[in-house]
Amino acid sequence: MTTAIADEFETHRPRLFGLAYRMLGSAHEAEDTVQDAYLRFSGADRDVIEYPAAWLATTVTRLCLTRLTSARARRESYVGDWLPEPVVTSDGTLGPLESAEQRDAVSLAMLVLLERLTPTERAVYVLREAFAYGHREIADTLGLSEANCRQLYRRAEQRLSAREGRFEAAPARQEELVDSFLSAARNGDLAGLERILAEDVTWWSDGGGKAKAALRPILGRAKVLRFLAGVLKGATPGTTLESAELNGAPALLALDGDGTLVTTFSFVCGADGITGVRAVANPDKLDFVRRQLGQV
Repeated sequence: MTTAIADEFETHRPRLFGLAYRMLGSAHEAEDTVQDAYLRFSGADRDVIEYPAAWLATTVTRLCLTRLTSARARRESYVGDWLPEPVVTSDGTLGPLESAEQRDAVSLAMLVLLERLTPTERAVYVLREAFAYGHREIADTLGLSEANCRQLYRRAEQRLSAREGRFEAAPARQEELVDSFLSAARNGDLAGLERILAEDVTWWSDGGGKAKAALRPILGRAKVLRFLAGVLKGATPGTTLESAELNGAPALLALDGDGTLVTTFSFVCGADGITGVRAVANPDKLDFVRRQLGQV
């Protein structure tokens, strides 16, 4: 019986991980949440679980709401900028990302914006936008009225209305800009970097107090270029850059001389070039990607 329950749960695991990750912005917390859901599923009375998929989605959502409440307090004391944990998506970890809307929904930029929402608003928005739940289904999942869920969804939409650089650059243009950034960075070509950075570009770094990183956003092309000049000059010998797909978009990985991931770079690309860069260097936030890359 235990094996049958485990096998049944595994058929739902990818979808549950995708839900938890979108809710939490943390891959390792999403894994822990899904595992907690499995423990509840394996110990539950089978007679009361009429639809396992719905039961599990409800369980994961409610576990995420609890985690989000405690996460808010931790993030208030976080050292420097807090960024979501990146995930390699070229292997289908977050499911098929076949449209611009699907890719946008898992981008670091969107996950940062979701931090503006209350936990319940975030749950309503994610269930509606990413999983196509109807308002009645959302109400049943969250134990709220349908009218309340509609109101929460409208409020979430309003808070997310100003999305940076959304869809301004076509996928081919995004790849071109990131490839150009890669080439210029490898060659220490600051003039080349200047050509592809928008004048109002912003650079965010997340070191969490555990890796060297700018503690505040760096605003504007001139300041970002000065920062990059220092980064390139002070780079550890043997450090290399490689292309990857993170959160549905072209990205870069920085590897040390041993080939271990030390930083990920995710980009926002607009009509005027690269308008935003998010660099995650906190080693705790790179564990999931390292496992995806076979480094752990």
